[in-house]
Amino acid sequence: MIQRIERSFRLEEWRANELKTLDQRLLEAAYLACQSAYSPYSKFNVGAAVRLSSGTIVQGSNQENAAYPSGLCAERVAFFSAGAQHPKDPIVAAAVVTDSSMPILEFSPCGGCRQVMLETEDRQGSPIRFMMQTGDSNVLVSKDVAQFLPLSFKLPISRNP
Repeated sequence: MIQRIERSFRLEEWRANELKTLDQRLLEAAYLACQSAYSPYSKFNVGAAVRLSSGTIVQGSNQENAAYPSGLCAERVAFFSAGAQHPKDPIVAAAVVTDSSMPILEFSPCGGCRQVMLETEDRQGSPIRFMMQTGDSNVLVSKDVAQFLPLSFKLPISRNP
């Protein structure tokens, strides 16, 4: 007998000006980070920002390199920077944006970034609110990042001591 397994995810769509002030500030920080992107090959600027439980915001932008795949996506720059600079301050929210006017439903983190975000969420033991926006589109909001990678790669890890 074949058993069918289905997974689904749920996003909310918001107008940016209807978001809470903290979320609006996080999106603004991601757009500021987008301006520092180094993307001479793809010409696709991406910015990310994470808000820590202390209120600190850490930014990242995509950084390409001629020795592909030596570059790094904006999400990983922000998540890894937060982990390196503030290891005991959990990420509570994240935003990723592009200044491109592409349709919002065609923009999302790559698989590698999804894995990094999910492992961060698992490691800290709490959900990370996640927002995405392209240009001046509406904002897609998720209550966590786990739903973006339903069949994730996991190794047994111990929580931070």
